[in-house]
Amino acid sequence: MKSLFVGNLSWSVTDETLKAKFAEFGNVISARIIKDKFSGKSRGFGFVDMEDADAEKAIAGMNGVNWDGRDVSVNEAKPRADRRESRG
Repeated sequence: MKSLFVGNLSWSVTDETLKAKFAEFGNVISARIIKDKFSGKSRGFGFVDMEDADAEKAIAGMNGVNWDGRDVSVNEAKPRADRRESRG
C-alpha cells in the first residue's frame, strides 16, 4: 500500500469526491481531506491510500492535472516526522 499526498486542491473537494476521482485509477483504500482543527475548513490538501500499482497509475494520471480550477500535485507521501524533533 502507498499513501499519496494530494496538494493544491480546491476548497470544495470532499473526502468522497477525492475518493471517487482516484477510484478512476484503481482501488482506493482511504481518502481524506485535511481540515483546519478550529474552522473545520479544508486546508487544500489530502491523502489517498491505494495499492502500489494503482498508486503509480494515479500519480501518473493526476499529477499536474487541472481539477476544479486548480492544478493538483500528486506524489508519494513522505513518512510523518516526529514533531518534537522538528521544532528547534
